[in-house]
Amino acid sequence: MLLILVGGLACGCTAQPTHQVPPPREGSIPRGGGKMSPDSDPTPPILHVGGWQAPVPVPGDVNTAGAEDSPFVTVDGGTLYFFFAPDPSVPPEQQLLDGVTGIYVARREGDAWGRVERVLLQAPGKLALDGCPTVAGDTLWFCSAREGYAGVNTFTARLVEGGWGDVQYAGDLLTQEYGAGELHTVGDEMYYHSPRAGGKGQFDIWVTRRVGGAWQPPENVAAVNSGEVDGWPYVSPDGGELWFTRTYMGSPAIYRARRAGGGWSEPELILSQFAGEPSLDGEGNLYFVHHFVREGTIVEADLYVAYRQ
Repeated sequence: MLLILVGGLACGCTAQPTHQVPPPREGSIPRGGGKMSPDSDPTPPILHVGGWQAPVPVPGDVNTAGAEDSPFVTVDGGTLYFFFAPDPSVPPEQQLLDGVTGIYVARREGDAWGRVERVLLQAPGKLALDGCPTVAGDTLWFCSAREGYAGVNTFTARLVEGGWGDVQYAGDLLTQEYGAGELHTVGDEMYYHSPRAGGKGQFDIWVTRRVGGAWQPPENVAAVNSGEVDGWPYVSPDGGELWFTRTYMGSPAIYRARRAGGGWSEPELILSQFAGEPSLDGEGNLYFVHHFVREGTIVEADLYVAYRQ
């Protein structure tokens, strides 16, 4: 949710993976009022349904006094991808230059998360601001503002010898013609949000299906869209639930719709109060980003989890 459109950059460079060592996250965070915690949170997330425990910050080494955002947890629950920026108040144009903002990954170690590492997807010396990661099999989908491309576009990387490489632009069809924003794929379906024409509101959720290796014209997921912003979709591993973010009482909230016949049911409110970008593991544990807000300003963001009961 922190990665937004950036002005065009151009240099004619080619994106390639790299294994350079980035600066540590902690050293990049501005000195300020210290780490926020649930005890000091004026607007904690509110759970509206049964079936989950009260949400808590993910245990381990993931959360800092900076901004952790855009979580994606693998089905086996062993790997967590996310976006990190040291200061949410800094505009993307400056994040692009800090050498720290981007995609990170954490591995589960027992009941907590450790081994936090940067996922580097650009060649040394080349500018890139990568975010909104989602993994489907051996493919990492992500959005990026990078040299040689105008604005924010969609890219893929492939798992190569245990690391992400073979970075490719996803093409004009998805990015330009279909207007794909943050997305999630399940099987041959891709759900994404977009302000493209033909929707109900500012942002709508759309679906495109892959047939014969080609993505077909997108369809508006009308059953879940409203006149507001509906976005950041996630489909459960079994394909039976569509999770997304919508504004509720003035702040981001998480909704869920279930497959009903050939479509989707009326969405129900699951979590509210600065909660967004849901992701689930195979056991149904619900991961999301929670923004800490003070006097109307986001001062920090952490990754939270509501464990399935």
